[in-house]
Amino acid sequence: MSASVVLVTGGGRGIGRAVVEALLAEGARVALTWHADEAAARAVEEAAGGRARAFPLDLADRRRPEALVEEVEAALGPPSGLVNNAGVRRESLLALTRDADWEAVLDVDLGGAFRCCRAVLRGMVARRRGAIVNVASLSALRGVAGQSAYAAAKAGLLGMTRSLAREVGRRGVRVNAVVPGFVATAMTADVPEATARALRSMECLPRGVEPADVAAAVAFLLSDRAAAITGEALVVDAGASV
Repeated sequence: MSASVVLVTGGGRGIGRAVVEALLAEGARVALTWHADEAAARAVEEAAGGRARAFPLDLADRRRPEALVEEVEAALGPPSGLVNNAGVRRESLLALTRDADWEAVLDVDLGGAFRCCRAVLRGMVARRRGAIVNVASLSALRGVAGQSAYAAAKAGLLGMTRSLAREVGRRGVRVNAVVPGFVATAMTADVPEATARALRSMECLPRGVEPADVAAAVAFLLSDRAAAITGEALVVDAGASV
């Protein structure tokens, strides 16, 4: 693992937890964040036997990412990896979407990732070493009714990934994204059954996508095995976008 200390936002459950577990299995030390479910994050921390620490993070808080990186560095060492995984969904047809809901999704899912990237980049650029992985969504690539705000934020995340890769590549920092298809987690538990069936209907592989599948892709992109890969979006969707 090229990134010996990795910061994973939203690492207490779902895809984030799977990412934390995959990184721990590869020998990394992991800082994971929580916002709504401290108990889940503390359980991950306890199970890691001292190699993981949980920190509070509200992605809408403009100042928190800078302080968070300082806390991580003091507790585990300077982060050489960042996984922007945490996010929110507020689904509605665009014509019925309130400004507040639109702005909240964009501010957390895209703005929060921007602020976390900015917070870690100063140290990564100075050390000329680092890797960032942004967790996007298949919604950024194909239309899903009711997900205009979420899709816009995730599409923006892909654009930011490519531009940032250009900005920091010559300073030894790689920036990539993973694009999961439909994954059954707590975040998607409220997706109507008909919508979930529609999202899965184009999958080539009947097993679908598990959190561990996405986590394996994230761990790969953070590792030296992906040393020549930057600015890319690795789709993990059981073939739904083929």
